[in-house]
Amino acid sequence: MALASCLIDTNILLRATRRTDPHHPVVAMALARLALQETTLHYTLQNIAELWNVMTRPVARNGFGLTVNEAEHEVRAIEAGMILLPDGEAVYPRWRQIVVQYGILGVQVHDARLAASMYVHGVSHILTLNVADFSRFVGLSALHPNDV
Repeated sequence: MALASCLIDTNILLRATRRTDPHHPVVAMALARLALQETTLHYTLQNIAELWNVMTRPVARNGFGLTVNEAEHEVRAIEAGMILLPDGEAVYPRWRQIVVQYGILGVQVHDARLAASMYVHGVSHILTLNVADFSRFVGLSALHPNDV
């Protein structure tokens, strides 16, 4: 299945940067397959903020414990290979609509924000390890790396 474009979830970006992560091989293979299919890969500001949070958080607090320079290196690699979906004025009202329409609570607001960006920019697929988190959004398809 060839996709024109696909948003890459933060959990995928994190595993792609950590070769020691048990999910790294399947994530790397999925990203390579999408690249071979010439799928345009996307990220959002939210993805990078979440990524930065985990990368620079101390290991004792479930982070990677990277320095700012190390995190910057990883983010630059993502920016070099993927296209930013900018927030823009249209994302906020779409997010507001989604959180009310779907009764979004708590940490699910982050998935709703990614969904809003996808709707606004016409990206219908997201590569994620948490497929069920996106199943509620009509017209969007979540792909697990094993399914690419």
